[in-house]
Amino acid sequence: MSPLLLLFMADPNAAQGGGTGSFLATWGMLIPLFLIMYFLLIRPQRKRQKEHEKLLTELKKGDKIVTNSGFFGTIFAINDEKNIIVLKISEEVKVEILKSSIAAKVD
Repeated sequence: MSPLLLLFMADPNAAQGGGTGSFLATWGMLIPLFLIMYFLLIRPQRKRQKEHEKLLTELKKGDKIVTNSGFFGTIFAINDEKNIIVLKISEEVKVEILKSSIAAKVD
């Protein structure tokens, strides 16, 4: 068991729902919980988001990419004003996609 949980369970005021011990024990458990949530969920997501934004800004004509829907293709043209990329899937097939729908760059 967690030491904080044992501290909360051992507090006689916690069962009654009153007193400063209950208050301190509650915050003593909530603060580490929020820190764990931040470091396990929020921080890694922000890092991935920044890496994806960097990938989108570094794209250029001729790069091979994969979209979120699974299409593989080569960038034929980029329109930064409209945030659109023309993706060449085969010799005669070109489609317009949103820049944000690019999942990754393929080597």
